[in-house]
Amino acid sequence: MEPSIVGAMNPPHRKQATPVEMSIAGPQQPLVGIRVAEFCSTAAGPYCTMLLADMGAEVVKIEPPSGDGLRQWPPITEGYSENFAAINRNKKSVVLDLKDPASAGIARRIILDSDVVVENNRPGVMSRLGLGYEQLREHHPDLVYCSISAFGQGGPRATEGGFDLTIQAAAGVMSVTGEDGGPPVKCGVPVSDFASGLYGAFAVAAALSSVREGTGGVHIDVPMFGCTLAIAALQTSEYFGTGRSPGRLGSAHPRNAPYRAFEAADGYFAIAAGNHQLWLKVLSVVGMPQLADDPRFKTTLDRATNQAQLKLLLEPVFRKASVSHWLQVFRDAGVPHSAINDYAAALSDPQVEEMGWVQELELPNGAATRTFGSPLRLDGRTAGIRSRPPELGEHTEEICARYRNRVAA
Repeated sequence: MEPSIVGAMNPPHRKQATPVEMSIAGPQQPLVGIRVAEFCSTAAGPYCTMLLADMGAEVVKIEPPSGDGLRQWPPITEGYSENFAAINRNKKSVVLDLKDPASAGIARRIILDSDVVVENNRPGVMSRLGLGYEQLREHHPDLVYCSISAFGQGGPRATEGGFDLTIQAAAGVMSVTGEDGGPPVKCGVPVSDFASGLYGAFAVAAALSSVREGTGGVHIDVPMFGCTLAIAALQTSEYFGTGRSPGRLGSAHPRNAPYRAFEAADGYFAIAAGNHQLWLKVLSVVGMPQLADDPRFKTTLDRATNQAQLKLLLEPVFRKASVSHWLQVFRDAGVPHSAINDYAAALSDPQVEEMGWVQELELPNGAATRTFGSPLRLDGRTAGIRSRPPELGEHTEEICARYRNRVAA
């Protein structure tokens, strides 16, 4: 029985996006020749596989007939989600109804012809479909199988689902985000999703190196809950060292000061005096050298302990001049500083242009947009975008044609 092929083919009139001039080609991309089968939706899993694709891997994204739910997220440009485009470049899309045995058979053959599987379903889902690691390892002993889930493949919470918000809440992030005494606030960037994707990509790359050495494949368990706790190393170590859970400090730092946002005459800016020499430079800029001998601020620990009092002394000075003034004088003094940029300002920073991070991107409908590419450089060159994000099912016929006549293992 042939699987039903659902989704758009590759229309001949569609032109492919052109890689940027500085793109990395050929063997300089370390994962060229690696095949990845993706069974993911929304953020953590797709971000993981995009990182692998940016390093040269061929990623085949297997989607249900309804597609990855992220395809529906706005902003929608002429019918295509910009959010989806942002984390699904350099991939091919295949539509398969995995509840159909023949389609699941095609998926199995795709996996057995791949080096890596990345999936972010609830534990047990892939096994029920006949596509679990234990069901495949006998036929593909070198398979690197990466499972991203809310709480991991085992333990009392393994069967629970989760999203970035609930994982931030569970892992403590919301308890240290926001102003002291204020309500719970999540980090504005989905750190649980993307930190888990980063952990997954790192683990896959490391496992591939091990496979090359002949040690065989591995099942990688990436729990979003654990990854979010892991990136909170400063907060967890504070708890282990003191027995107290850290609290909210707004933009301030628990162990450095002045190291926060301050109000100027026309807005806010941030400075980070992360050591004693930088502290002395701040005092020189604001004309308050006497504070160097103030017992409340003698050491870094003293300043962190008494930073509320320090803010009351510094901020009236900062309110007398503009943000641009303070940025310039702290730049001249060599003190790390920044305006509080929105994303329009951050993306227009001259460093972004110089590094070639923002790249032109064509959507499957032909609409032109831009995206933030890989921030990494290899041998001084920024990786370009090899192919635009795929239309739903765009490569179904191409990929399925490889496997229709193969006998499933």
